[in-house]
Amino acid sequence: MDAFFGTFKTYERTMGVTLYTQLKQDKVYASVRKYPDSITHALDNNRVPVAVVDTLIAQTNANLPTLHRYFKLRAKMLGVKDMSYFDIYPPLVHGDFKFPLAQGKQLTLEAVAPLGADYVQALNTGLNNRWMDAYPRPHKQSGAHATGGAYDVHPFVLMNYNDDYESVTTLAHEWGHAMHSYMANHAQPFATAQYATFTAEIASTFNEELLLDRMLKAAKTDDERLYYLGTSLEGLRGTFFRQAMFAEFERNIHARADRGEPLTGDALTKTYCEILKRHHGTAEGVVAIPDAYCTEWAYIPHFYNSFYVYQYATSIAASSLFAQQVASGDKGALERYLGMLRAGGSNYPYDLVKAAGVDLATPAPYQALVARMNRIMDEIEAILAKRK
Repeated sequence: MDAFFGTFKTYERTMGVTLYTQLKQDKVYASVRKYPDSITHALDNNRVPVAVVDTLIAQTNANLPTLHRYFKLRAKMLGVKDMSYFDIYPPLVHGDFKFPLAQGKQLTLEAVAPLGADYVQALNTGLNNRWMDAYPRPHKQSGAHATGGAYDVHPFVLMNYNDDYESVTTLAHEWGHAMHSYMANHAQPFATAQYATFTAEIASTFNEELLLDRMLKAAKTDDERLYYLGTSLEGLRGTFFRQAMFAEFERNIHARADRGEPLTGDALTKTYCEILKRHHGTAEGVVAIPDAYCTEWAYIPHFYNSFYVYQYATSIAASSLFAQQVASGDKGALERYLGMLRAGGSNYPYDLVKAAGVDLATPAPYQALVARMNRIMDEIEAILAKRK
């Protein structure tokens, strides 16, 4: 056992040196280019205001009670009395629901109907004209991907469809990307068609929310509703709160490196540990996290691509507010959203999203995301209450 922990500490020290080297490099590049700090330099590539990251972090911390509510609900549903960190990983809900590819395509088409006939028609064309390699096979790349980089050719989706609900949500997600590329390529010249990561995940997560609405409207039993709700809730926790937690860690350690503070592996672990335990409500008895888990930072490669992961959280927050605006029946909101997709990379991404009606430097999109999570948990708890 002593040998194991000795090796473990050696790894922590090694990764500490590696990450600190990255932080110092970012500091040097910011300095020689006359930026005030590393984050301003990193975000200026797409002219994203630092206020976006700071508002994300502030709003995430202000809404930790919603995350803690999720963990308590998870403990209840799993029958776990004392929630531990490893208990966040088992599936929250189970269901043996099958969705053959033809049905998955149809459900996606029906789900995106609120985006208008032109959107549905273009998506239908892609789904039925070999714009997708759907099924798994030996030696095929795992996961799911969409590319629209070949400007004069239609976008292409690669995925590994398995006839389950996760496959349907993945199909809707990836075709959100593909339709974004399709619309941008048709509306923009080559030079301004490609869009930034800052906007890329908005279209995909918007489609996932539309799919959830479609599935809930047709669900025949509480078990089915519970499955769709629980699956969506899991995704929101991982895509928003976890990525925002990573963003807070990055913001902290970059700021300290900018001030000239030395950061060892042990110092990085202590910093990550405080954020990890606060987010998971360890002091309040929500989720117990042994200190051994606090080295998780050393296993996350995204930290070497500075200030990247925050965009997953901001994108899903933006799509939550866009969906709320479109669902209100405001036709202007729908046209602004579709206009953002058509705009591709014709302006800086923050400005494009703001012009479409969502300012990610304000609390509104994050509050929309949190409200969405609470509505889902309200529905889940109502179903569970009927079973007592």
